[in-house]
Amino acid sequence: MINPKEIRKAFPIFENNPNLIYFDNTATTQKPRQVIEKIKEVYEKYYANIHRGVYKISEISSEEYENSHKLVADFIKCK
Repeated sequence: MINPKEIRKAFPIFENNPNLIYFDNTATTQKPRQVIEKIKEVYEKYYANIHRGVYKISEISSEEYENSHKLVADFIKCK
C-alpha cells in the first residue's frame, strides 16, 4: 500500500513547508530529491545540447538522455 508520509519524505519542499498541501500540479510539479540532484549534476557537469554536438559534454548529455528513456521504459515495463 502507498504511504503518503513516506512519499512526502522524498520531496524537500515538504521538509521546508511541513504543512503544505499542494494542488497546483497543472502549473508546476514539485520535484523529488533525486530529480533535483540529477538536474544539479547536469547543470554543473555536462549541460549541453543533445544529439547535436561533437564535443564531450554533448556526448555525455546525449547518453544520459538515452539512458533516461531506458530507465523509464523499465520502470513502466515497456519496450
